[in-house]
Amino acid sequence: MAADWLGSLGEVSSVDQSSQTISLRQPFHNGIRCPVPEVTFSAMDIKELKILDIQNGTRPAANPAPIGHSGRNGRVGSQASSAPLPVPHRGEPRSSEGLNSPQQCSKSYGERHLEGPGQAKVFRRRHNSWSSSSRGASQATPKKNGAKNGIGGGAMKMKDDECFGDGTDEGLDTDFDFEGNLALFDKAAVFSEINTLERRGNGARPAGERTPSRYRHDENILEGVPVVYRQIAVPHPGGKEYCTDSGLVVPSIPYELHKRLLAEAERLGLSLERRLEMTGVCASQMALTLLGGPNRLTPKNVHQRPTVVLLCGPHVQGAQGISCGRHLANHGVEVVLFLPNFVKMLEAVTVELTLFGKTGGQQVSGVRDLPDGPVDLVINCLDCHENAFLREQPWYRAAADWANQNRAPVLSIDPPVSGREQAVEAKWSLSLGLPLPLAESAGRVYLCDIGLPRQVFPEVGITYRSPFGCKFVIPLHPA
Repeated sequence: MAADWLGSLGEVSSVDQSSQTISLRQPFHNGIRCPVPEVTFSAMDIKELKILDIQNGTRPAANPAPIGHSGRNGRVGSQASSAPLPVPHRGEPRSSEGLNSPQQCSKSYGERHLEGPGQAKVFRRRHNSWSSSSRGASQATPKKNGAKNGIGGGAMKMKDDECFGDGTDEGLDTDFDFEGNLALFDKAAVFSEINTLERRGNGARPAGERTPSRYRHDENILEGVPVVYRQIAVPHPGGKEYCTDSGLVVPSIPYELHKRLLAEAERLGLSLERRLEMTGVCASQMALTLLGGPNRLTPKNVHQRPTVVLLCGPHVQGAQGISCGRHLANHGVEVVLFLPNFVKMLEAVTVELTLFGKTGGQQVSGVRDLPDGPVDLVINCLDCHENAFLREQPWYRAAADWANQNRAPVLSIDPPVSGREQAVEAKWSLSLGLPLPLAESAGRVYLCDIGLPRQVFPEVGITYRSPFGCKFVIPLHPA
């Protein structure tokens, strides 16, 4: 029962010395009014008893008469002491001193004496004192601006004293000493103990063995093999070289070696149709990126569809451009294909042209039918690696002049080697498999993976390791 009533507060109503009991009227427990009007305690259940002299900020008279009050305003004379009074247990001499008048009783958890003028004041910090949480619905907390509303400052102070005790502002607790508490922690000793335990757990190391280094959270703890940046070797080194974004060196090859490489791939099963399809997919993906990608080609942007003009000739490079235009048209791009009416064309060009007609793209045979205004992108596939006489044809010169006069950027697919100047100045050039030594007028060089098997390269004397990584089109920079 004693544990249930620790911190109880009430007014002493009666003390029965014969039964060794004490009764509290209108008790409070943990700051909440008890549902019963009176509680009786036995001396066997009381471990410590203090008679408190709760005053209201005024100095009491020399010998005040006991005044009985209800609730928390019970008073006794100033001669009452706050020291604990022993309560006799069974078999001990009984004493009625200090229990003859109604007084208030409280279980306190610490006290501090502050000397005031004329008398000693006692301030207590109650663990379970009566607070505003136990007030009724009709008892409102005084506001700070109560004086402006007609409430006097004395009334507010009296209510605060009744609620929280007298002189609480004068007995503030001492601030916690953070520096002193931190000084109790010996950081060096703790880390020394941790290191000792780690050495014991790892066991003794042989003489001469180096202790493993400690790594930070952002350091690589795996010992990797040094990167070899020259992973591609050609039979005749010394030509023009490029490098990727990661630093891998990609050497260029002459057109004759490039031609042998494609012929060996075709012998192993990589036909021309497969290469055309792969080239068209990679070139269209690069073109879509140059056109703006997802920022331009969205369902909500149908009124600003990009326009691409394809300039193609009657050769393999022209067939690659037609394949690229087919994929662009399938992705919602307005494609205009320029291809003159030739008497004889390559069979691959005829097949690609038939497939392009099924996409709804526009095909023109004359330069006068090309758009008059600027377009978003021009893809140049007019040049051929072997037939240089096409540049003398009137349709070739007219198409090249139109492209140079148009302000749209130019992308060249599989341009010829640097021995010939480009009739159309390009901003980007896309090489296939391995780059050719292109001229400066080719612009920025990109490399396209057309699916050449790895066993094809040793057949022509090339040591090869793919530089593409996770991509099919990568940029190349002059080494």
